[in-house]
Amino acid sequence: MQDEFAAARERLLAEIDSEVRDTARWLGTDRLDPAVRAAMASVPRHAFVPGWEQPYAYENRPLSIGRGQTISQPYIVAAMTQMLRPHPKMRVLEVGTGCGYQSAVLASVVAEVWSVERIAELADTAAERLARLGYANIHVKTADGSLGWPEHAPYDGILVTAAAAAMPQALVDQLGPGGRMAIPIGVGRFEQTLTLVEKDRQGKVSVEPGLPVAFVPLVAG
Repeated sequence: MQDEFAAARERLLAEIDSEVRDTARWLGTDRLDPAVRAAMASVPRHAFVPGWEQPYAYENRPLSIGRGQTISQPYIVAAMTQMLRPHPKMRVLEVGTGCGYQSAVLASVVAEVWSVERIAELADTAAERLARLGYANIHVKTADGSLGWPEHAPYDGILVTAAAAAMPQALVDQLGPGGRMAIPIGVGRFEQTLTLVEKDRQGKVSVEPGLPVAFVPLVAG
């Protein structure tokens, strides 16, 4: 069957490659890890957006998914995934399932993904969609994402898809030794920084602000 989105997907990948090069000073690299790039190429973004947004699915920008939420810009999805330094044995917590697109990209490069979404309608729809698309290594639940999913901690990586006003201590606590967390920090869409949190083998935590970003706020409760 002909892939009607093939050309658009190739253009998107080229745009992501270019943007990674342009932001290398923040990302610490000028190219995507081959596995991350392959995931971006293989996950069908059009399957994660409403029908009216499908013609724009492979544009390098956020799109509405309803309930005041968005599917992130593909470049940001790639950059955040790369920040975790994913590997095939990795266990990752995702805060903010949304439509499940970031979950699917993660699941393509790590062993297991536990994803938490506070809006039940989004969580249920994402879980059904991910199962239908064959992502058996993603587990979704409705809960307060700022509290993480402690039953499965510690995690090798944590990825947060909403901006926290301050670092959520519960998430830091659930990050395992040697783990990395990518999280937007800041109040307001023009004051957020994509921040890398690392915990060394002795449990010492370091925080490194990076790329300016604009995410919906992380809401507790």
